[in-house]
Amino acid sequence: MTTSRYGRLAVLPLLLLASAACGQQAGADGAGDSGAPEKSYSADTVVFRMDHVGGFTTPAMLATRLPAVSVYGDGRVITQGPVTLAYPGPALPNLQVGTISTAELENLIKAAREAGVGGVSDLGSPPVSDVPSTRFTVFDGTRTEQLEVYALEVGADPGAGAGQGVTADQQAARDKLRAFAESLTAETGPLGKATTDTQAYAPTAVAAVAEDYVTNSEVGDQPEVAWPGPALPGAQLSKDLGLSCVTATGDQAKQVLAAAATANAATPWSSEGRQWTVHLRPLLPDETDCGDLASKR
Repeated sequence: MTTSRYGRLAVLPLLLLASAACGQQAGADGAGDSGAPEKSYSADTVVFRMDHVGGFTTPAMLATRLPAVSVYGDGRVITQGPVTLAYPGPALPNLQVGTISTAELENLIKAAREAGVGGVSDLGSPPVSDVPSTRFTVFDGTRTEQLEVYALEVGADPGAGAGQGVTADQQAARDKLRAFAESLTAETGPLGKATTDTQAYAPTAVAAVAEDYVTNSEVGDQPEVAWPGPALPGAQLSKDLGLSCVTATGDQAKQVLAAAATANAATPWSSEGRQWTVHLRPLLPDETDCGDLASKR
């Protein structure tokens, strides 16, 4: 219907009623609350992430550990897919990517906050050692909120209480966060099918963390593979890890990925006349080079 801007004043009540009805409909759909404009994020901005930090493991695993869930501003959801039980394992991790809508993205942020991210801080510390912390990161377009929970994956202890590191209230808060974390990979959770209806993630860059190759009698002789990326070992990754790293991009990244497809975690890679153990870490959309690995562990 077209209405002249010189139409009768009697048209105004009808327009106001229509506007109100639209506003109510938007609220019913979960968008347009309080008349606020729909949020937008840069495509490669991390809007939500759940990862693990610390814990007792090898320096290489600390450096190359991947987040459990990363959700980006354009709706991409990157998770770790099933892994083979074969030993040695594959050279590359099984990263999968799915997508969610803008509305689902906002619901995820809401669910994270309802679980306690940004609202709780005192969660106690269970009487266990060498266990990683679970870190939740939420960005709502204006601010970033982060919560680290030590030993979140350790189940509730019925006898826990005062003097056991976790009070009843703290345990209840931890249970709520644990349930939220577990829901992230369920079809009925806030990510829906984005963690099951997926395809292989195709990185545009790969970090290669190198250390001297040491023969492992448990895996026997492994065929040597010529390293197709930048010369190893590269720059020191971190003084306290004793590791070096190079970043393969462009055609070199494609060559590394192709070679890694037929290699495994125990493959000796040859570069500059030496053999190296190389831990391959596909870089995520918000990462650019080896420096990101050192800063996120």
